Amino acid sequence: MNDIRRTILWVIFGFSMVLLWDQWQIHQGNPATFFPPQKAAPSPEAATSSNAANSNTTKAATEAKDASIPTASAPLQTVPPSSSVGADGVPLTQSGDQGANNPQRQRVVIQNDVLKLTVDTEGGVVVKSEFLKHDDQAQPQQSFVLLDQSRDRVYVSQTGLIPSAGGAALPNHKTLMSAQPGDWSIKEGQDAVTLTLSSPVVGGVQLLKSYTLRRGSYAVEVQHVAENKGAQSVEPQLYLQLVRDGNKPAGESDFYATFTGPVVYTDAKKYQKAEFTDIEKNKQEIEKTSSNGYIGMVQHYFASAWLLADGIKRELFMRKVDQNLYAVGMITPLGLLPAGASVKLDAKLFVGPQEEKLLESLSPGLELVKDYGWLTILAKPLYWLLDQLNLLIDNWGWSIVGLVVLLKLAFYWLNAKAYASMAKMKAINPKVMEMRERLKDKPQQMQQEMMRIYREEKVNPLGGCLPIAIQIPFFIALYWVLLSSVEMRNAPWILWITDLSTKDPYYILPLLMTVTTVLQTWLNPTPPDPMQAKLMWIMPLMFSFMFFFFPAGLVLYWLTNNILSIAQQWVINRQLGVN
Repeated sequence: MNDIRRTILWVIFGFSMVLLWDQWQIHQGNPATFFPPQKAAPSPEAATSSNAANSNTTKAATEAKDASIPTASAPLQTVPPSSSVGADGVPLTQSGDQGANNPQRQRVVIQNDVLKLTVDTEGGVVVKSEFLKHDDQAQPQQSFVLLDQSRDRVYVSQTGLIPSAGGAALPNHKTLMSAQPGDWSIKEGQDAVTLTLSSPVVGGVQLLKSYTLRRGSYAVEVQHVAENKGAQSVEPQLYLQLVRDGNKPAGESDFYATFTGPVVYTDAKKYQKAEFTDIEKNKQEIEKTSSNGYIGMVQHYFASAWLLADGIKRELFMRKVDQNLYAVGMITPLGLLPAGASVKLDAKLFVGPQEEKLLESLSPGLELVKDYGWLTILAKPLYWLLDQLNLLIDNWGWSIVGLVVLLKLAFYWLNAKAYASMAKMKAINPKVMEMRERLKDKPQQMQQEMMRIYREEKVNPLGGCLPIAIQIPFFIALYWVLLSSVEMRNAPWILWITDLSTKDPYYILPLLMTVTTVLQTWLNPTPPDPMQAKLMWIMPLMFSFMFFFFPAGLVLYWLTNNILSIAQQWVINRQLGVN
């Protein structure tokens, strides 16, 4: 019976450790391995294709269906010697520059107090986004860049028009547009700034595209106006899409994996996501049509998404564009447009951090891009409580400590029962060990004698298991909250811990966690079986080793939990007279 109890205890312990590590990978679509496999580096052909796509503004652009979204690229105009240029040689126009009147291709910069966008006048494509309140962790003096079209990255937002069926080509994301002159940087006392681009007449239609940034907002208001300048009626459709390569985001840890890839949300099927490998094999499964929801691209801490108002019909797609290049998007019909008529459609482009309250305020279901896994029902209230603590304490590190304290208080009596059971087991352990040695050649009699000892000492062999098992989901949920919350980025705690989202630079917290893990193991009763006794020490040490590479916030939470558990278990052991 004792062996069975020990086996069950270690199964529960191992199950919790695996869930903290491996089930997160499974939920994200990764193979179920203890350490997530390295993503294969792009082949030479893929790298060549990706670089070519960068230098030619994604040479092979996204197709929505039957090659209806065009792929032809406008010729790159000569760069004036006096212009500053981007990574691919396109002139960069800052706010207030009047070069936007020139018909040549340029990149225009528009910004508010939190977001800086670079828009290519070829198609009005957003080719770069910089978050002015979030530093790059590798280069703290620079703002974090999400959307980017450079020699190392393709991640852009594109929109344009396509005909409904077999009509002439219309202005799209490859059409050279002109930026109307203006000042595109928000000023003191100004609430919003707008950049407007206009296309030439293509297929009898002119497209006006406006980007409006409001103070403090990561949601860009994007307006498309299609004007029929021809003599015949046209029936245009508007496509909105996000295109990016399948490369792993820079700086992502090899010791834990978070989801990177396209997502779709609809009321009918809720949150749907696909790995780039699924799209490669054409195995993505998403809802194809809807009149609500959004499409997006997600990575650790940050996301981009296209939002349309509810009630607007749209077709949804995910597809491979080129070697190591993928797209997610939607197409919405603008209706029949007679000669001389125009139609307007408003949308929002969210490009920003996964701040839960911000996401909830923008669109139903958008907060799900902050992926808590299968324990969302527990993780969301835990995040709310953590956020409330931070409002009081104004320090995310101490808020983590406070939240763990509250959880331990909430489960105090469950833990007390578990630790009391363990203490009793430890107290009778010498008697059990002596009996096992004496009756080692008589297994049946050994089991009977063990049951007699348990009855006489009033010990339940499973008494320490169930109370701990009940708490496991809560601590797994808290693990995901801390791993997913962008608020941990660049958030200091004390002294040497200046960023709770990165590992402890001096490994002090992981070392302390290892010490507390060893102490906690010592306080537990030693299994009579020698192999189980060895596992009892090896498994916690292996788990502690993993935490040397985990974000400091996660280590702090586990260290706090260890210290509080040790204190409670030590007090109970003393009360029961167990050494």
